Amino acid sequence: MAEDVPLPVPPPAPRPSSPPPSRLPLDWIAASLRRERTRAGLSLSELAKRAGIAKSTLSQLEASSGNPSMETIWALGVALGVPFAALVEPPVSAVRVVRAGEGPTVASEQAPYVATLLSASPPGARRDIYHLRAEPGAARVSEPHIPGTVEHLIVSTGRVKAGPAGETVELEPGDYMTYRGDVPHSYEALAPGTTFVLVMQHV
Repeated sequence: MAEDVPLPVPPPAPRPSSPPPSRLPLDWIAASLRRERTRAGLSLSELAKRAGIAKSTLSQLEASSGNPSMETIWALGVALGVPFAALVEPPVSAVRVVRAGEGPTVASEQAPYVATLLSASPPGARRDIYHLRAEPGAARVSEPHIPGTVEHLIVSTGRVKAGPAGETVELEPGDYMTYRGDVPHSYEALAPGTTFVLVMQHV
């Protein structure tokens, strides 16, 4: 009589990957919410009611605690009449760099979707978007553009050294940088096959 051969046990089904946790500047969000709520003349209760969230949730957010979802922040923005970005964007400095894996990030409750805000367009701004390829060699020096121009640079491949004269920064794939474009500035590829996206914002 043949020995019973155990049937192979199928491997467990892979568990669906969950989106990474939100990475939000809660202190900035709290300050933005208080500022916009005061500007709108709304109480905590009224804003929470308009946004369809619990008053306790809003109170926690204004106290720089909790872990708000994309939907919660979006609902608050709609209730306040301001863009989503206005509640999560950090204070702007003359030169700002967002390294790959950094930046205010929020996950959706409804889908495996994560958004990282790099920059919000200010009212009345116009933006031109360029995709650039560069190779190591001489730096590309640019004269000042029209007053009020701001440039946004995101590295796709290779390495770039860019920024205003005296404030250049080395950037790697995924890094983001913004700086004034109405002052002398430059771009220099530090690796073969360097590509990056350049957004020129004209106010």
